[in-house]
Parts: sequence; structure tokens; C-alpha cells
Amino acid sequence: MKNRFILFTALVALFFAGCTKDMVSEKYTFFRPVYKTKAEVRANINSAAAVDVSTPGKLFVKGKYVYLNEINKGIHIIDFSNPSSPKNIAFINIPGCEDMAVRGNYLYADCYTDLVTMDISDPLNVVVKQFNEGVFPHRIYVGGFVADTNRVITEWIRVDTVITHRMENRQQWYFATDVLMSFASSNYSSSNSAVTNGTGGSMARFGLMGERLYTISWSDMKVFNTSDASKPAYVKTIAMNQGSIETIFPYKDKLFIGSQSGMFIYNASDPDNPVKQGQFSHARVCDPVIADDHYAYVTLHSGTTCGGFTNQLDVVDINNLSSPSLVKSYTLTSPLGLSKDGNTLLICDSKDGVKVFNASDASNITQTGQVSGIETYDVIALNGIALTVAKDGLYFINYTNPAAPFITGKVTITHE
Repeated sequence: MKNRFILFTALVALFFAGCTKDMVSEKYTFFRPVYKTKAEVRANINSAAAVDVSTPGKLFVKGKYVYLNEINKGIHIIDFSNPSSPKNIAFINIPGCEDMAVRGNYLYADCYTDLVTMDISDPLNVVVKQFNEGVFPHRIYVGGFVADTNRVITEWIRVDTVITHRMENRQQWYFATDVLMSFASSNYSSSNSAVTNGTGGSMARFGLMGERLYTISWSDMKVFNTSDASKPAYVKTIAMNQGSIETIFPYKDKLFIGSQSGMFIYNASDPDNPVKQGQFSHARVCDPVIADDHYAYVTLHSGTTCGGFTNQLDVVDINNLSSPSLVKSYTLTSPLGLSKDGNTLLICDSKDGVKVFNASDASNITQTGQVSGIETYDVIALNGIALTVAKDGLYFINYTNPAAPFITGKVTITHE
């Protein structure tokens, strides 16, 4: 009887819709994918003229250069030899790029499912050296859209259109636009060899330790041998038996892994076979992590797809790596990336800007200064200058006086 009522109601609705002859105009926005062949994409990975930064992601530092990710599009190369006047000097087109690392004169980056290695000896003349194909099979396009295996989506073109139709056609057009719109729902490291590694931010999924590159996905870790820095060789994939993996931070011979449910410590003394040594659990929230000889520093933030309602810094005692323990939690607004230089701890606290802390006593960390007025994402602290990714620019913050940090330079972001 219930099913008959539903059918009757639907028929009545269709009858009245069919009697409606009014014309209506509706505005829709969708994004159309632009394709290129893999050969075309690879041929175009080189140093192009600098372009405006619009959607900044993660960052990596080596020497006087900052490598700043333009999410899913490529990498900006920024010369900060003078932090008061940084220069955006080149752009490398790499569709599907979200992570990177630099070892010696070589830049490693993801190109959707592939790992690409580039010679950056001359940043204005980057040369592709190698592709490791299909090593990141978990990578998909925005919104879960899967493209032809022989082609790559290099960009999405926004299309605004107005559709005029009779009222009875409304359901048909909603279906069509739903299909279109579904396409676009929109570290410290060291090396014992002569080749040196750069420094990554705390939000990184690529981490370098000595001659190994470690990359993480949602639930596994991949190991690459970079003893020949120009030709990283895939070694193995390590199942982590834990979903929601988000960040990796190498420190000495340990890998600190941040996930939505906790921090995991892997011993990489055998570099090809990292093994889990310890774990610190917390409520379900997103969390990057950094570490020093005695403590790990974990920021927890809510308001994302990770869920949870916690916004704080957890300081964890790691003197016993097999059994890390909480020292103290510190309440923050919405913390994201963080970095530490000696006893100075810097935290990106989202809309509260960058906060500077004295971390000489883990049980009594105190705020000493703050740079407000910018919405921040990640930071790398290097010898008194903090390279900070923010919503409206890449900032260079002088924190030599932790009580009075100030912005010394900026690369402006132009949002699309």
C-alpha cells in the first residue's frame, strides 16, 4: 500500500510538471578537463618563466632556493638569497604535483601516479632525468575522477553558463549538470654522503633520510634508494596497517609519521626496512609532527574532513621510543604546520598567523611573540628566517628576536 501511494504521488507530480509551460533560466558552473598525452606532459616538464602563485601547497628548501608547490600544477622556484626581496624566478609544469623533495642537485616530485626526477643544477634550465612509472597508484584526480590511462588532465577550465528551459525539463538539466560538476568537486633531513638533502615542511608526504626517499600514502610507505641521486630506484612498499596517514618527518634514523588518529615512530636504522617502534594515540584529528632528540611536537586541529574538535599542541616524551608519553597539551586556535630552531618553536595557527614560543622547557612552553594578520599553513624555520606559506603569500619572517618577529619579505599570491 505504501509503495502504491509513492507511485501515485510521483505520477501526480509528473502530470502537473507536464502542464507547466513556463520558461526558466538557471546559471550553472562546471569545470571542463583539458587533456594531454603523457608524452606531451613529459616534454613540457622544464623551467618556464615565473608565473603568479595562486594555489600554494607544500614547500621544500635547499640552499638559497624555496621550492613551492602549486597544487596539482607544478613547482615555483623562489630565490631567497635576500629574504627581504625574494624573487620568483621560474616555474616547472608538473600536472598532478603535490609533494617534492630535493637531494643534491636533483628534485623529486609526484606527477600523479609517477615519480619524476629532475636535474636542478641550473634552476632556469631544469632537465628531466627519469620517470618511475606507476609507483603512486593511489593517486586520483580531483573529486575522484579517473581519466584515460593514456592521457593526463593538465588543468580544469571553468565554464559559467545560463540554461533556459521549460519547467518540465528541470530534472533532466539537473542530472546533466550534476555529471559535469562531479568532475571537479572542487623536515629535517641529513645525509652522510657528499650529497646533501634539503629541508621539508611539516606537512610533507616525501621525506629524505641519508640515501633514502620515503613517501607515504593513506596506508603505506614506499622506499626509494637515491644513492645515485639522478636515478632513484624503487625498493619496496611497506604496509602500515593503519589508514589515514598524512605526514612524514625524518629525524636522524627515525621516521615520525602523523595520522588522523596518532603519531607513529618507525626505526629506519636498516634504511630499506623501517619497522614500527612506537605509537602515541589521540582523538581523531589532522596532525603534522616534528621531533628533536627528546620530544615530538604534534599539532591537532579540527574543522576538516578529519573530524574531531581538538585544537592544541601535544608535546610527547620520546626518550623511550617504544612507549612515548604525553608531557603536556597546549590550547591553540587551529594549528597546522610547525617548525623548531633550537629552543624556538614556530606554529602556524591558521587565522591567528604565526606564533613563536620558547620551548626550552617542554612542560612549560610559553608564547613569546606573534605575527598576526595572515592565515598560515606551513613553516620552515632556518637560522632566524621562517619561510611561511599563507593564504595570500609566501612570507619570510625574521624571528631572531623571538619577542618581536616581523615580516621581512613576501611573494604575493594571486588567487584565480
